[in-house]
Amino acid sequence: MQKLKELYTTWHGTEPVKMEKLPGAGSNREYYRMTDENGKTYIGCVGTSKDENHAFLALAKHFTKRKLPVPKVLAESEDELRYIQNDLGSLSLYDAIKGGRDAGGRYNVKEKELLRRTIRELPNVQIRGARGLDFSVCYPQPAFDQEGILFDLNYFKYCFLKETLPDFHELKLEANFRLLAKDLEASTSTPVESFLYRDFQARNVMLDAKGKPYFIDFQGGRRGPYYYDVASFLWQAAARYSDSLRKELIREYYDSLKQYIEVPSFRAFSERLQLFVLFRTMQVLGAYGFRGYFERKAHFIESIPFAIQNLRDLLAKNDFPYPYLVTILKELTELPQFAPKPKVQKDGKATVSKYDGKGPLVVRVYSFSFHKGIPEDPSGNGGGYVFDCRSTHNPGRYEPYKKLTGLDEPVIRFLEDDGEILTFLESVYKLADAHVERYIKRGFTSLMFSFGCTGGQHRSVYSAQHLAEHIHEKYGIEVHVEHREQGIKKCFSAL
Repeated sequence: MQKLKELYTTWHGTEPVKMEKLPGAGSNREYYRMTDENGKTYIGCVGTSKDENHAFLALAKHFTKRKLPVPKVLAESEDELRYIQNDLGSLSLYDAIKGGRDAGGRYNVKEKELLRRTIRELPNVQIRGARGLDFSVCYPQPAFDQEGILFDLNYFKYCFLKETLPDFHELKLEANFRLLAKDLEASTSTPVESFLYRDFQARNVMLDAKGKPYFIDFQGGRRGPYYYDVASFLWQAAARYSDSLRKELIREYYDSLKQYIEVPSFRAFSERLQLFVLFRTMQVLGAYGFRGYFERKAHFIESIPFAIQNLRDLLAKNDFPYPYLVTILKELTELPQFAPKPKVQKDGKATVSKYDGKGPLVVRVYSFSFHKGIPEDPSGNGGGYVFDCRSTHNPGRYEPYKKLTGLDEPVIRFLEDDGEILTFLESVYKLADAHVERYIKRGFTSLMFSFGCTGGQHRSVYSAQHLAEHIHEKYGIEVHVEHREQGIKKCFSAL
C-alpha cells in the first residue's frame, strides 16, 4: 500500500487525504479508493502478476483511445504492479439488480432496462475494441484456440468433476472434449476479428449516475468468438434470468451486433450460442471448484447449485453431439447434493408435512386477510411477525387483476413496476434475515411470519411467497408457505 501511496503522490503532487481498501472479489488484486484534498476520488490497484497488469494497462489504453466505456489509466508504476485510474463509483450492475435476484429471478422494469443497456453496449467493446488491437498483449494467451479450450475443459475435470463424480472413463471423456473443442474453435474462423472479454458478468459492469454501463476487469480478454461473452453474461450462475428474459436480451444483443458486422441468421446464432453456454458452464464449475473446494472460499461453493441448475436446464433443452460427455454431465446433475429437492406431495398437490418440533429450524410463512383474523401458530410457541401490506398499492382495485392472485404474472408485474412492494420487502428481508440467523445459532426449531392485506389475495400472497423463497434460497432450511385464503400450501424442503 505504501508504494501505491508513493505512486499517487508522484502523480498528483500531494499525498492522498484518505485511502480506503475496497472489498475483494475473486482475484488476488487489491483495490483502494484514494481521496484528494478537494474530495475527488480515484481508484488505486496493487496486483501480484506483472503480466496480468501489463495486459490490463495495454487494453485499457487501447480502449480509451477507441473511446470505449472503460476506466481511464492515470498513472502506473515502472514495474506495472501498481496503477491509478479514474473512479467509476460504487454501484455495479450486480448490485443494481439485486432485487431481481432476491426475488428469484423476477426483475422489474428498471432492472431489465439496465440489463438491456449493458448487453447492447457489449458489441461496441467486442468489435470496435478489436480494431487495431495488438492481441499479443493479452494474457495468458492472445487468442481463443483449441489448446485454451482443452485447458478449461480439463480445469473443469480436475477441479470439479473429480471432486464430485470421480468414477468416469477418462479416455472417453477426453475424446468428447476434443470434439467439443474442435466445434468451438471453428466458431473463431470469421472474417471479422472480435475481442473476447471472457469474464463478462454483472460484477464487472459499473453504472454511473445516469445508469450508463462501464466495463472493468477485462485483463483476461483475447481474440475470440463473440458468443462466449453472451453466454458468460446471460448464464451467470446466481442471476437466475428467466428463459423469456434471456431470449429478449439475446435479441437485443443480436440487433446491436448487426450494426457493426454481418451476422448469421438469428436461428443459427442462437443454436451456436448454446454450444458456448455448455462450455462456459463447465468452465465456471471448474472455477467454482478451485476457488471453493481448494481455496475454501464459501461464496463460490454457495454458487455451485445455481450453475448446476443452469446445466440441468441446458441438457434438457438441447441434444448435444457428445454422448459420453452428456452422460457424465447428466449424472453430475443427478447427484444427491445437487438434485432438486422433492416437494411434499399428496394426491398430486403440494402439502405441508407435519413437523414434530425436533431438529433444525423450520420457518412458516402465511398470507391472510385481516377480515378473517391472523393465522394461529401451529407450533404452539406463539409470537413471530405479522406484517401489514395495506400501505402498498393494491392491484385488487383494478378490474384486470380482481380474479388473479399475487402468484400470477400480471399481478407480479403490476406490483414490481409500481415498486412500493419492493421497498416494503427490503425492510422485511433485513429483519427476517437477522432473526433467522439468530434462531439457527440458538438452536430454535420454529419461526413464523404472516402477511396480511385486505383480501389476502394480492399483496400478502406476493410478499409471503417471496419471503419464503428468499429464506429457503439463502439459508437452505425447511420453509412452509401457506396462502390461507387461496387454499394453497407448499413446502420447500431443507437442503
